[in-house]
Amino acid sequence: MPNPVFRSKAFQGPVQQAKQEQHAGYQQAQGYRQQPYGAAGQPAAGHPSQASPANTMSSDQLSQMYQQPSATAADTGRMTFGSVINRTSLVFLMIVAGAVFGWTFANPVNNAGIYFIALAVGFVFGLINAFKREPSPVMISIYAVAQGVFLGGISALFELQWPGIVFQAVLATLSVFAVVLALFRSGKVRATPKMNRIFMIAMVSYLVFSLLNFVLMITGAIDGMFGLRSGWLGIVIGLLAVVMASYSLVMDFTSIEEGVRAGVPERYSWTAAFGLAATMIWLYIEILRILAIFNQD
Repeated sequence: MPNPVFRSKAFQGPVQQAKQEQHAGYQQAQGYRQQPYGAAGQPAAGHPSQASPANTMSSDQLSQMYQQPSATAADTGRMTFGSVINRTSLVFLMIVAGAVFGWTFANPVNNAGIYFIALAVGFVFGLINAFKREPSPVMISIYAVAQGVFLGGISALFELQWPGIVFQAVLATLSVFAVVLALFRSGKVRATPKMNRIFMIAMVSYLVFSLLNFVLMITGAIDGMFGLRSGWLGIVIGLLAVVMASYSLVMDFTSIEEGVRAGVPERYSWTAAFGLAATMIWLYIEILRILAIFNQD
């Protein structure tokens, strides 16, 4: 399922606050320029024409000061695309490390309990991170490692039944990510209010169907590895889920772009990394399931 982190107050709050601060600074600057003089025609208090340290500096000192490079977003402790890339890379390295353990050191058949524990830990910490006001690198790291262990175990199980399927799923997931990113950067794909509403309706329908399918499977009402998600119906639903996950990536990229432009604090790069990781995990699982259904048929 997609991450709600970019739509929650955990990320939107700092973005809106940064935008309000920018707007307040702009209004203050406008008022400062529009009212430079007092009633008697004298410079107002605080006007640059009044005596200030800058006016007492020598020409060499002023020249040296203005030749200094401007402070970047990184210098002022703001989130940048570079910081998001760095944190995202770190989170994915932790997912891969967990997946290596799940794939290599745990038996997906005899030690299934390890994977259920990892799934539960990842689910709990995923919810905590999604709605937490301040990002926690420790909690995000625990989520990444736990999800990695689960992904490693389920991937090993699928690989035992259908050799080569994991490589295909990883390649397809990275390809979808690359295509969505390229389309987003070119400006051809953007998140819009209308598409967001359609996405939310589709997501609610998908979650209701998934819950119904899960209940029918655990009660034994239906058989099969994927329950109702078998055969061509399962493939169609899986493809729709991949489309939804792809649009979720577009929404993630949009939120990150807005956060960088608004100048949210750098620590929220962890929030962005967590959001992207959650969406990519969902995308990978859906593609893996589609390939498994194809191989079953």
